[in-house]
Amino acid sequence: MDKKQPVPSVEVSKAARAALERRGVTLRDIGEIVYEMQYTYNEGLTLDHCIEAVDAVLRKREMQYALLVGIELDELAEKNLLSQPLQQIIETDEGLFGVDETIALGAVLTYGSVGVTTYGHLDKHKVGIINQLDTKTNEGVHTFLDDLVGAIAAAASSRLAHRIRDMEESGIKLAEGMTV
Repeated sequence: MDKKQPVPSVEVSKAARAALERRGVTLRDIGEIVYEMQYTYNEGLTLDHCIEAVDAVLRKREMQYALLVGIELDELAEKNLLSQPLQQIIETDEGLFGVDETIALGAVLTYGSVGVTTYGHLDKHKVGIINQLDTKTNEGVHTFLDDLVGAIAAAASSRLAHRIRDMEESGIKLAEGMTV
């Protein structure tokens, strides 16, 4: 690989998706969070619509980069490869350590205020797989991953909300099988 050439988008995308898969997080897991956040506002919304929105969010470089950095740090902490005190801070998900939320929030900022407020809700209430990743009794270190999953779900929720609003303004009702 030529160090002076940018990494092709397809490689970055594959690596980010592989990292999520390696950590046991599926698009369906995140789609279920999106559905939970959006179904009361959108008649005709299906889980497939939500998974489609998650997939679209994962095509964004900003999200891919955040995933690669955060998951790598979680994995290095699991292998005890970070220097102290960073090793202990990440390993224990220390309460005052906000870098994990900062990276996740930075990635969701491109989805506007709906994305930001939804991320805040998910960070506080730990919906779906986020709760499983956040619990300290769980195997592995997920200091960054729980926040990144929240960011993906928040961004996908925002994306859906905006697209469905545009459809409604055009007189189109959301239906099963329809892409959003």
